[in-house]
Amino acid sequence: MYRKEFYVLDRKMPVSAVIRNYKTEDFDDLIAVQRESFPPPFSPDLWWKKEQLKNHVELFPEGALCAEINGRMAGSMTAHLIHFQPDDPDHTWEEVTDGGYIRNHQPDGNSLYVVDICVRPSYRKLGIGKCLMNSMYEIVVHHGLERLIGGGRMPGYHEKCSSHTPEAYLESIVKGEFHDPVITFLMSCGRVPVKVVENYLEDEESRNCAALMEWRNPFLE
Repeated sequence: MYRKEFYVLDRKMPVSAVIRNYKTEDFDDLIAVQRESFPPPFSPDLWWKKEQLKNHVELFPEGALCAEINGRMAGSMTAHLIHFQPDDPDHTWEEVTDGGYIRNHQPDGNSLYVVDICVRPSYRKLGIGKCLMNSMYEIVVHHGLERLIGGGRMPGYHEKCSSHTPEAYLESIVKGEFHDPVITFLMSCGRVPVKVVENYLEDEESRNCAALMEWRNPFLE
């Protein structure tokens, strides 16, 4: 199982942080993080349900990570294993994650797929999201997987959709012409765009599009 203790800087002050596997007793805290992270107009249906979290810790506990700051739940990241075929990359979030229940987890999969990443708003300046992402990269290496992969929302796209296709919008982000709060963050974590996937998730800001983003295991050819 996974546990990493380290420090983050809060206005230059070192603060104790832990990333570890989440457990049954963490479920209420994990749902509280989502409640703060996705307030109205987001639907409460988007928050984790305890049955989903139960599946995460039973089917693939290695991919169920949470971050604590000074003992308080600050964020979480969930992933499971899939067989990813680069020549057939299109899918929806609902299909690939089983709607967040991951009953389609494939223990012999070649790729670690990101189901969700969430950080409490009050902790987003501390780099917790990047720390969680790096922990998932370590899991990829530890298991000898080919990649970490997942769809990233493009919430800035709705402001450019009248003049740009989603592909052109993504290309402009890569060129540094546009800044997108999700895609630019994922790139800063080392993720690389693979392609745009349309109808990935019902998301008005992204016009239902997502950028499929991967991190390849550098220890594999």
